[in-house]
Amino acid sequence: MGFFSWIVFGALAGWAANLVIGGRDRRKQGCLVSVLVGVVGATLGGLIYQLITGNEKTFEFDLASFGVAVLGSVVLLGVVRLVLGGARRR
Repeated sequence: MGFFSWIVFGALAGWAANLVIGGRDRRKQGCLVSVLVGVVGATLGGLIYQLITGNEKTFEFDLASFGVAVLGSVVLLGVVRLVLGGARRR
C-alpha cells in the first residue's frame, strides 16, 4: 500500500478500535491519534499474526487485513489504557 493508503487504512482501523474499546476517552481522541493508533496497531497486529501463524501478513484493502489491523489497534489501546489508568490512580 502507498503512503496515503496507510493513512486511510490506519484512520479506519483506529476509529473501529476506538469504538470497540469505548470508554470516556473515546471523544478525546482526534483524527491524528486515530491514524497513529491504526498504523501502529496494524503493525502490531501483523506481528501478532506472524507469531501465531508463522506467515507474514501483507496488508491490502481487504477484510482480513482490516481485521488484523483492528485487532492490533484494540490490543494497543488496551495496553495504553492499562498503563495510563494505573498511572492516574497513583
